[in-house]
Amino acid sequence: MFETLTGRFDEIFTRLRGRGRLSEADLARALREIRIALLEGDVNLDVTRELVEKIRSRAADAELDKSLTPAQQVIKIVNEELTATLGGEQLRISYASKPPTVVLLAGLQGSGKTSAAAKLARWFLGQGRHPLLVAADLQRPAAVEQLRILGREVGAAVFSAPTDPVDVARRGVAEAIRVGRDVVIIDTAGRVSIDAALMDEVAAVAQAASPRYTFLVLDAMTGQDAVATAVAFHHALVLDGVILTKLDGDARGGAALSVAKVVGRPIAFVSTGERPDDFETFRPDRMAGRILGMGDVLSLIERAEHAYDEDVAGRAAARMRSGRFTLEDFYDQLQQMKRLGPLSSLVGMLPGLPKEMRDAPVDDSNVTQIEAVIRSMTPAERDDPAIINGSRRTRIAAGSGTTPAEVNDLLNRFKEMQKLMRSSGMMAHPRPGGRRDKRKGGRVTPARSR
Repeated sequence: MFETLTGRFDEIFTRLRGRGRLSEADLARALREIRIALLEGDVNLDVTRELVEKIRSRAADAELDKSLTPAQQVIKIVNEELTATLGGEQLRISYASKPPTVVLLAGLQGSGKTSAAAKLARWFLGQGRHPLLVAADLQRPAAVEQLRILGREVGAAVFSAPTDPVDVARRGVAEAIRVGRDVVIIDTAGRVSIDAALMDEVAAVAQAASPRYTFLVLDAMTGQDAVATAVAFHHALVLDGVILTKLDGDARGGAALSVAKVVGRPIAFVSTGERPDDFETFRPDRMAGRILGMGDVLSLIERAEHAYDEDVAGRAAARMRSGRFTLEDFYDQLQQMKRLGPLSSLVGMLPGLPKEMRDAPVDDSNVTQIEAVIRSMTPAERDDPAIINGSRRTRIAAGSGTTPAEVNDLLNRFKEMQKLMRSSGMMAHPRPGGRRDKRKGGRVTPARSR
């Protein structure tokens, strides 16, 4: 996400860092390039003008920190103003003193509203809440069944009735009270475009359900159209925030950088992929860091804490310390890594990556191929790859849909990884005086005393 903006900002900041002092001409050129970068990133014109003017004013006023170079100070100002444009602070969800807390989702058809409802339910489950999904979209064929399927996937119950949206919303809240659910998420109908009937229906549902939060679901890939949609819904409803979907497909980032400023409501959540876990609270400061190529290591750590199985990680660490990290352990770690999300979504979170590495294509199919090769091995081969000879290599290649050369490449890379782990102290060295006993599968055993 934000590849266009990140690339342009990287070029601008690289030139600034190359200058010891910044003249007025240098600053003017940088601001002109920032303005062009924002407009090419599909950021709203008024938002762009205001952001650039604030950067210009602060840089000209010389809010100088003596510990920073002039270039670093400009970058610092851009980061702070970008954070403010994105909303400044994270929206903190508060709960009704008398449950349930009702959340209403509105939006156009195709914005990903139903999927966002299920992902939001999963997020509430992660907060220790017990959500009920209410399918009030009776306009779109199979919308109710889609929500039921997604509800089962995330582990949340779904309520609906073959009546009308207002009645479904009212009865859904009553059902939540009856069964003891403390959060209600109402998925409303959308339209291909904004019309009076859509607005009247959503407003009637809101009046019946009395939501604590009304979130507008927007497709980030629609750019300025998303901003226009937000303005129209904001006039009809009292919005509390925005949920941006398909952010992983938005290379420019215009919607994210415009909607909070134009509508005056924060971005509450963002959807960054198709999986139920690809959904997170929106943190303006961290998103600004990603856009400016500074990474987002805190979000990466939080994602790892949520996804990693401590028992699996603990076993792997123990085996490293003992000097026995096998392909079976490596396979387990791959499964853990996949739970963090697509590799392409992790690259932007790593700080300090060169532009060449950020721009390099990341292919998750490489991980799938590695998994296939390891799964085609016997337990003994995973335990000790040294026993894999030519015939075994051919069999593994046939079973994994690869070539013997590709199997050999994986084995060589795994061997190099073991060497690197030992040299860095992550993995213990084999006991001194050991020898390789081929009769025992190539394991290192203590040498006999002479």
